[in-house]
Amino acid sequence: MKPLTIFSNLLIPSILALTATWATADEASCPDYLNAELRRLHSKETANLCSFFKSDKPILVVNTASNCGYTGQFGDLEKLYQKYKDQGLVILGFPSNSFNQEEKSEEATATVCFKNFGVTFPMFEHVDVKGKNAHPLFKYLAQKTEEPAWNFNKYLIDGGEITHFGSKEKPLESNLEKKISASLNHSHHSHHH
Repeated sequence: MKPLTIFSNLLIPSILALTATWATADEASCPDYLNAELRRLHSKETANLCSFFKSDKPILVVNTASNCGYTGQFGDLEKLYQKYKDQGLVILGFPSNSFNQEEKSEEATATVCFKNFGVTFPMFEHVDVKGKNAHPLFKYLAQKTEEPAWNFNKYLIDGGEITHFGSKEKPLESNLEKKISASLNHSHHSHHH
């Protein structure tokens, strides 16, 4: 058995070394609070939020709900995403029943998001977004800005800066869109300097 042990000892470090180099430079600089594995909505697939992180590109985190007066914002969030995704905007949607406006099943939530609104940006499993059971990401965002007061609160993560927008803030033709557009233009130009 001895040769085998030597073999496995040699093999393991090299496998670890390999996986370490897979992370992009951006993922390596990914802030801790984004280092979370979440299952995608109505799917077995999980994703680490760091895989969406680019140090000079904005990420918009939204807590969503299917039966809310603001549910129509899904459509506009999708338009916002389509408008800026090629420049690097990422939108991450987190369905939540923290305000009792979410479908009970992920399947029903998925129908609203994907079928009714044609959402293509990443949506994740149902999470709590406020209170002591809030997902750590939302605990962090609340600590930095404020806790979501209702569904469709929007947190724009732009480098180290986090800006909170309430439910009423429209995705399009709004301060939110201005800030995203400014951020993308800024990061676009900074590459040339």
